[in-house]
Amino acid sequence: MPYRLLADAVVLLHLSFVAFVMLGGLLVLRRPRLAWLHLPAVAWGAWIEFSGALCPLTPLENHLRALGAQTGYGGGFVEHYLLAALYPEGLTQDAQWTLGILALAVNAGIYRHLWQRLRNRPPGA
Repeated sequence: MPYRLLADAVVLLHLSFVAFVMLGGLLVLRRPRLAWLHLPAVAWGAWIEFSGALCPLTPLENHLRALGAQTGYGGGFVEHYLLAALYPEGLTQDAQWTLGILALAVNAGIYRHLWQRLRNRPPGA
């Protein structure tokens, strides 16, 4: 039972990380210093998508599920949890590239807005 709970906790951590990669720039708008955490997270998330590699949290979850007498899954986290509803045939390389570009584009727009806001701020503010 504890392994199942740990595996579920890894899923929540993974979902939180994906959400932070995609939308963490909105937090950066309120707290610009979070960019030091967010930008490396975006770089990691984009690299995972572009390279086709698995995030280390996926094998960890599968290992914990196996220890808890549950079945793991093949492929990656995004394919298993997020794309199953959108792409029933599975995750393709084109879909991974699209997700990576989407993550970069969303965050580029947010950081562009932040840059303009900081640039247009009155001196000393």
